[in-house]
Amino acid sequence: MNGPPRKRRNLTNMLVDASERPTSDKRWSCARKRLRVAISWCVAAALLAAAWPSMATDDAANYPDKPIHLIVPSPPGDGPDVLSRALGAKLTAAWGQPVVVENRPGAGGRVGTEAAAKAPPDGYTLIMGNPGSHGINAAVYHDLPYDIERDFTPITEILRAPNVLVVNPALPVQNVRELIALFRANPGKYNYASGGNGSSAQLSAELFKSMAGVDVVHVPYKGATPALADVMTGNVAMFIGNLATAMPLIKSGKVKALAVTSVRRSPIVPELPTLAESGLPGYETLAWVGLFAPAGTPKPVVDKLQVEVAKAAHAPDIRALITAQGGEPVGNTSAEFARIVSGDIVKWKRIVRDAHIHLE
Repeated sequence: MNGPPRKRRNLTNMLVDASERPTSDKRWSCARKRLRVAISWCVAAALLAAAWPSMATDDAANYPDKPIHLIVPSPPGDGPDVLSRALGAKLTAAWGQPVVVENRPGAGGRVGTEAAAKAPPDGYTLIMGNPGSHGINAAVYHDLPYDIERDFTPITEILRAPNVLVVNPALPVQNVRELIALFRANPGKYNYASGGNGSSAQLSAELFKSMAGVDVVHVPYKGATPALADVMTGNVAMFIGNLATAMPLIKSGKVKALAVTSVRRSPIVPELPTLAESGLPGYETLAWVGLFAPAGTPKPVVDKLQVEVAKAAHAPDIRALITAQGGEPVGNTSAEFARIVSGDIVKWKRIVRDAHIHLE
């Protein structure tokens, strides 16, 4: 304890000590080389870290300088595809670089989403996501080769729209409270349609069942169109799905609309109450369309995309297109959109767990 103080060892001391060793000592010669290499790497890393902000800024300033590929994980001609092509034309006009829309449907959006997840994070491959591709799939599939929150950076939510609860016109109900009372009085007698197992229509109906405490049987179809057709004929009692898809049938009286699924009424059908104000406080399911980039895309590039896409979403022609799809333009920040996506995934996972839904 009373001996001379121990000499502090640091990188410089070690180099000096190493240099003072006989050059014939191979061990110290190797140590000296390793230390020099380590110092070189440290210096290079420090220089790179210092240069990174300006490099990222330069990337954003020059972005885009080549075509952008926009993946749509659904078929040509559907709502997200039409919106993607309209927005692509706006970005092409603004930046002078073509936006190439690539439809990659399949497996409920998994095919296109996986391709986007594996793309270089440079802002030149983007994907137009929706609650199915970037929410529900994370809840119903346990073998996804990607993770939505880990492998994607949300850029902005472009469109937000409520779903609508419709029933067969002959059903003896005029509102949601009467519908719930009918279902409770007849457990297992009535059924509801969906666009398929694991679809947003199924999960929206399962949330309704859970909150209302009713027993209604699920009948899956291959899409919303045949599902609505059987609501019209009375083969099924209820369907919760896209407002724009159901609107022509609502206007013609072929189905009866009882409520929308948003927390506030839709400006498109302001006469329809929400499910939350119809006896199910807290109920909400929404359709949305939003832009994503692979994780790791430089923030200045993400910010530049967010600003331009949000601007395009509120242009009169795009707004009219969004309204025709039953929605409203959004254009929120990347952080705000990320919170929505995370909240959706938590909600869908809870519904899937409670309803014992599982897809292979």
